[in-house]
Amino acid sequence: MAEEMSSWTHGAGVFLELRKRLQSGLLIVRKDVAGSPPDVVVSGGDSSLNVRTPRGELSLTLPAGVNLEQGSCIQTPAGESSEDELHFRLRINIGRGTAEEASDSGMETLRPKETYCFCCQGCMSRLLEDRVFKRVLPLPNGNWNAIVDDWCCHPDPFANRKLLPRAEDCLLGDTFVLLVRDGSCEQTLTEEVSPVGTEDRQDPKKTCRRLALVSCASCSSVLGEAVTKETLKLYITQVVVEPAMGDRKPEASLSRSLFLERTVAARLLELSNSLSTFHFSVQTPDGKNFLLLWLLNSDSITVSVPEACLGVERSISSPALHSPSPRAARALKLLYVSCSDAGLQQREVVASWEVNALGHPVVLPLTVCEELLQVIDDSNATLPASMRCMTSYEVAYLRL
Repeated sequence: MAEEMSSWTHGAGVFLELRKRLQSGLLIVRKDVAGSPPDVVVSGGDSSLNVRTPRGELSLTLPAGVNLEQGSCIQTPAGESSEDELHFRLRINIGRGTAEEASDSGMETLRPKETYCFCCQGCMSRLLEDRVFKRVLPLPNGNWNAIVDDWCCHPDPFANRKLLPRAEDCLLGDTFVLLVRDGSCEQTLTEEVSPVGTEDRQDPKKTCRRLALVSCASCSSVLGEAVTKETLKLYITQVVVEPAMGDRKPEASLSRSLFLERTVAARLLELSNSLSTFHFSVQTPDGKNFLLLWLLNSDSITVSVPEACLGVERSISSPALHSPSPRAARALKLLYVSCSDAGLQQREVVASWEVNALGHPVVLPLTVCEELLQVIDDSNATLPASMRCMTSYEVAYLRL
């Protein structure tokens, strides 16, 4: 896992993006890795791509059933980045019956009449007694109350009313689950009222919305909110939901950044498919826009290999430099803008989204929004310079 993560935390010497639907790909090699196009030789194996440069031979592992079309790799113009990068276009073959890997989403696994345990993602402490839900129901999407007048012929029957679960219900929101407390919560959870922000205190006309934050008693990680005295809202980025397996302890979770990345990517993909939308506004619980995301495609397969992992200058006959081989992974390709960005073009993008009501709201705690932005910025930093920006947006990939 450390080797997998390292390829996303340093500058890329070799970068590969394949598009399954287009059955094509782009390979970018920095010129300080390979000085000229003839120094780069690309060949394919069984679900692998081999890149030979003066520094040695690099073998990239592709998903099962994905193979290079032999002889299809050709150099293509690199535009303004031609002084620093070499670009190559290639074709791939997708084997019949190639299975689409399931994305990691706890919300997709919840089913009625099954037993589940809820654990803190930070320390894997069990938070709730094993639960069996009679009903697992989706809540209306995030902005349902804004359009309620369009589908009610009488005054809003839901005004000032919350949709709350019954004792054996689990209600699924876009980024959270609602469920009723049980007897174990007194020992595993702590509750604290959020402080009033500085801006709220200075604006007497603004209604102060203070949240009852719920945290893990073991590691103090904020898990969600207490909607009422009996109802918990737990964010999917903060908890691990697994089928209960007797007395077996939950396995150690993924690293925090990788868990967050995969959870958010899986949820964005599910929302995009179900709502036919590609614009998302990541918001804090008080409704403030924090990050704007534009989903470009969901069929990318990418791998980024840091220059530091490519060794020093070697002969072409050098053995492969990586063991195990860097592995390409499914990813979402995103354009993004941070709402706190001070740039003029970025402020115009944010204003345009707000005026045109673009972006399905994706609500996450402020600390999680900050973590997500860091994950996305780290992904952007690993890309070749020519791929980091597109018009007024920055580019990133979230692995599935």
